[in-house]
Amino acid sequence: MKPLAVIGNVNIDLILGPAAPWPKAGTEIIVDHDELRVGGQAGNSALAWEGLGVDYEISANVGNDQFGRWLSEAFGTRSSKWPVSPEGTTLSVGITHPDGERTFFTTRGHLPRFNLADVYAVLDGTKLSGGYALLCGAFLTEDLTREYDALFDWADKHRIIVALDTGWPLDGWTEANCNATRRWLSRCGVALMNEVETTTLAGMDDPIEAAIALRSHMPDGAIFVVKRGPEGAIAISADGTSVSAAAPRVTVVDTIGAGDVFNAGFLATLARGEPLATCLSAGTAVASRAISTLPRSYGPAKASEEAV
Repeated sequence: MKPLAVIGNVNIDLILGPAAPWPKAGTEIIVDHDELRVGGQAGNSALAWEGLGVDYEISANVGNDQFGRWLSEAFGTRSSKWPVSPEGTTLSVGITHPDGERTFFTTRGHLPRFNLADVYAVLDGTKLSGGYALLCGAFLTEDLTREYDALFDWADKHRIIVALDTGWPLDGWTEANCNATRRWLSRCGVALMNEVETTTLAGMDDPIEAAIALRSHMPDGAIFVVKRGPEGAIAISADGTSVSAAAPRVTVVDTIGAGDVFNAGFLATLARGEPLATCLSAGTAVASRAISTLPRSYGPAKASEEAV
């Protein structure tokens, strides 16, 4: 199996809900569920790899408070070289709703200060040679994002294929954000984006046409994946053909981080050299399992559990 690493945002997620309707200002409501857990795109993907028993490395930073120490402890020895920023740890409060949607309130915290030196402090390019590095949280890790060109050069030097999942820009898909993302795609071997991000970035309604258009900005042999939630996933393969996979029908408990979990399942299977259709199926299966279990699980469903 080829080496795997993830580079990006790890923060605290406090999940509360469900809440409906949205409460009026100055009032208080009681919700049935709360969970404090590791969050962020990089954190979610790493937890999925952990749950799947996949070996990996993770490059991130934390803040200088009790939340930062808690995040580091959650990853054990893998976090031993994580830099500690002088800011408080980024905190996201996610309010879930009965229809499966959610609303986030997030502090800036430590994430903007994550930088290229922090990546070099953790990852050994020689050990990762020939593998995949999942790069995520582009619009949250401001210092590192400014150094993406140097990061791509480092990856090219060590023959590391970069898989990019930018996440949604805080200020939307402005012209500047679109141009930056296309420039990043030109240096990546894999793109992992959801359907709305793909069609918005390409300015097209059809996700397959949008994926084909965006893949044209990428190197020869690159793969563009479109995550479609309950509709499964599609991909434009290295030879330009379209491949798809359906998602299992499940009872949704919590969709937070579903796309990040898909990324983990997809890349773990890709790193084993499996066909693209198998990789898509693995990603959708792992993500479906994660969003339908509480506490969250990433492995095969038990015999006592039934999908609907």
